[in-house]
Amino acid sequence: MNKLITLAVVTIGFMLVRPAAGIVLLSQDQALKQMFPDAAKVTPEVHVLTAEQAEAAKAQLGGKWTLYQSGAKEENKGVDSLTFFFATTDGKKTGVALIEVQPGKWGPVRYIVALDLTGKVTNLAVMSYIEQRGRPIATRRFLDQFIGKNGESAITVGKDIDAVSGATISSRATAFAVKKVVVLYETVFPPSTKKKGEQ
Repeated sequence: MNKLITLAVVTIGFMLVRPAAGIVLLSQDQALKQMFPDAAKVTPEVHVLTAEQAEAAKAQLGGKWTLYQSGAKEENKGVDSLTFFFATTDGKKTGVALIEVQPGKWGPVRYIVALDLTGKVTNLAVMSYIEQRGRPIATRRFLDQFIGKNGESAITVGKDIDAVSGATISSRATAFAVKKVVVLYETVFPPSTKKKGEQ
């Protein structure tokens, strides 16, 4: 009898402590269409970072590629190649987007961040998450704070970004993801190399 009670308690426990389910909000195609609704086409371009570029970008990000929670085991994964998605209209590039993944409190959060060709954030969205309270970071009220940020912006929770109440870790992950996209774009396409008025 005691064994049956123990088995029942353990079974109920497993049912109650299920891992959070992943929520997919946007596929890659949907995300790119949302970032560039007026583009004639969106073309991926793969760029491989040089060792110098990787070192410079990482330094701007505080010496890390991933914003881990305190106490979490850090993986030493670097960034070697990047896929930039360039929107074009009438044969001219009009914007660029990168997809970035950062760990939230309960699992990975996938973002898409769109920039104009000067490196300023024009749009962004959460593509998927495994957060139990992650939905607020996908709202326009939170994400719109990042619009207009560029390489000279802090893009830091508590400085120029307000965290979502009850979702501080996810808010910080979002800020880091946006900052990383801006830094990587400016690393591969430095503002000083662009000609005035270049499209």
